[in-house]
Amino acid sequence: MKRLPPRGGRRSGKQDRRQLHVLYEDDAVAVLNKPAKLLSVPTDDSHTPSALSLLSAQLKPKRQRAYVVHRIDRYTSGILLFAKTWADREALVQQFLRHTPVRQYLAVVRGHLRVKEGTLVHHFRQEGMFQRVTTASDPKSARAELRYSVESLLRGASLVRVSLVTGLQNQIRVQFSAIGHPVIGDRKYNPSEAMEQRITRVALHAAHLQFIHPRSGESVSFDCEPPPDFQSLLQALGSRIRKRR
Repeated sequence: MKRLPPRGGRRSGKQDRRQLHVLYEDDAVAVLNKPAKLLSVPTDDSHTPSALSLLSAQLKPKRQRAYVVHRIDRYTSGILLFAKTWADREALVQQFLRHTPVRQYLAVVRGHLRVKEGTLVHHFRQEGMFQRVTTASDPKSARAELRYSVESLLRGASLVRVSLVTGLQNQIRVQFSAIGHPVIGDRKYNPSEAMEQRITRVALHAAHLQFIHPRSGESVSFDCEPPPDFQSLLQALGSRIRKRR
């Protein structure tokens, strides 16, 4: 497995939702650090900036294009992968359909989990923009699975590292809410989180991504430290992120 160094892109001292931070870029892929509150892709009939539109504008002078490979929630920060050609996009999408990329998130959830490492399996039924927990017998259900480990215990909360086995919309948020440990700041599935003032979005960060490069065939991986608002929440709860080696 190869950990690719940063290449290309610009970074300002303060995260700006209109300023892309490119973790890595070559002729086949662009790996971004998406700030929270920036859409991954444009919504219908909306001119709101998105990671896709900003990256497309940045690539246009080089006569390159950006193709969506996967998405992360608007209010989630962290690693987001785009392809630069349709062939590269198709090769990467097939990996995601087979669930072979390693996708790890950091989440701050309410309370202390009884089991420090485990697997969560639920079945979701999508209703509009929401995922509802249902049963395996529901003909419209989709299976959701993740693995987690508790990184540290905080005051009334836990920092967990989550590895996605499947990749459904809002999966981490819904599954942890279903076991009574909602992600801090998740107002969509837990309206009481509107009272949270230490962070103004979901405390969820896409921290690690590993996949097979569509050109070289090598396994490559990327890591991305959480942004200041996530770090500030951890400090308020009595902990700091331990950097991965």
